[in-house]
Amino acid sequence: MFGLEILAKIFKILRSEDSPNQIAWGFALGMILGLTPFWTVHNMLIILILIIFNVNLGSALFAFALFSGLAYLLDPLFHNIGYFLLVDVHSLHGLWTALYQFPVIALSRYNNTVVMGSLAVSLILFVPVFFFIKFFVRYYREHLDPIVQKLKIVKLFKASKFYKVYQKIEAVRH
Repeated sequence: MFGLEILAKIFKILRSEDSPNQIAWGFALGMILGLTPFWTVHNMLIILILIIFNVNLGSALFAFALFSGLAYLLDPLFHNIGYFLLVDVHSLHGLWTALYQFPVIALSRYNNTVVMGSLAVSLILFVPVFFFIKFFVRYYREHLDPIVQKLKIVKLFKASKFYKVYQKIEAVRH
């Protein structure tokens, strides 16, 4: 049942009134939240951005959940990338030392190899993920949604009493 709820929420996001840009921004920012350790300065900044700007919070929460699970598997890779950036690239040592003199940046935990590696990977992936999600939302709305709406299971679900109750609840919310 839990899997069906997630799938229903994904379809709800894809069919929402939000623009593909809003959904893509939410997803890409949620990806950064999910890939990097949560209690960091940059994640607090991203949460502030999610609150202030008009992005799709559902896609951000979905991406956060998706990439949080993936991040645990990728932590060894993040450690290696972070170690490379912090230790092996000697030309950056002066930058790291200078940044560490600023109290706020020192609190960012950038000197942790996993934090640095995961932040670097998420920043590299940010633009491609944003454009892919934007493209996918447009493609889904134009080409896949009409097909999905014609599926027998969707028609059966929409004919059920549960769906009618759900529609009434949603109408009251808005």
